[in-house]
Amino acid sequence: MDWGTLVATVSGGLIAISGTVLADQLKQRHEKARSSAERRRAVYIEFISAAGVCHARLRQIAQGAGDEVDPGGAARAALTDAAIHEVRERLFIDASTAVAGAGQAMFERLRALQRAVAEGARHTSRAFHDVYHPYLDAVWAYRVAVREELEGRAFAPTVFGWEEWDGTDRCQICRQGA
Repeated sequence: MDWGTLVATVSGGLIAISGTVLADQLKQRHEKARSSAERRRAVYIEFISAAGVCHARLRQIAQGAGDEVDPGGAARAALTDAAIHEVRERLFIDASTAVAGAGQAMFERLRALQRAVAEGARHTSRAFHDVYHPYLDAVWAYRVAVREELEGRAFAPTVFGWEEWDGTDRCQICRQGA
């Protein structure tokens, strides 16, 4: 019996099996990472979309669309109807720390806007704009955090020809009050 042939055959088999196992593990890790990234991207978009739906409804209430009998109830319903609380929970589960923090800051600013509208602030009032522009700033901070995480690229308001993310430089009402 030739021991060299046996050792070479066993060694070759072990190398082949090891290579196959390693390749399979790398493939599973890659698929898991891709699935995780897709899930994060989906929840990031869902969160900002829910915030957008809520924001649009709050603006309608503040503009007097339908002249709500109970602006407080309508403002609370705007958050509920947009299902932002549920999406926010998924955001906390799947998001990176930076995006979760930016999302929470955006949510807090949206809640401040909701409270102002619930108290009867009209879209042309100082009370509305005092919370509206910080909300816009938080929305853009969230977008920047998501873009940085997903694409590794940042951008600034100057890309759009703006001075600030909060929109005060483009707001007729704020410029008239200055």
